Amino acid sequence: MIEQTEITLPAFGRGYHLITRLIEEQLPELPEEGLLHILVKHTSAGITLNENADPTVRTDFENFINKMIPENDPVYVHTYEGPDDMPAHLKSSVMGAEITIPITRHRLNLGTWQGIYFGEFRDSGGARRLVLTVYS
Repeated sequence: MIEQTEITLPAFGRGYHLITRLIEEQLPELPEEGLLHILVKHTSAGITLNENADPTVRTDFENFINKMIPENDPVYVHTYEGPDDMPAHLKSSVMGAEITIPITRHRLNLGTWQGIYFGEFRDSGGARRLVLTVYS
């Protein structure tokens, strides 16, 4: 059986945001076993799993990816939507727009220190849409 819902995240500022609880609150009752697939419906944002205990991880993510993919690089041609737009597209492709998480005993089967992170790569990205698909 497949159950799907689309949710809207609040407008986050640029950076990495722990959204595990937001996702869990929007899910239907989970099956005994299955999979949760999450898709970010935007080309300037991303999603990943990582360390959920120490908030400095978020700062390090932001600092590293900004060093790897800087704004105002003269190689960018797609610049008419602002200096954060093309870097946001690249960051989205590097991080990825989807993840899949196992469901075990009616719960997301995440590691002890794992959390779901939403990466907002625009200065003002606005509300963002996610598709949550539960496979049982």
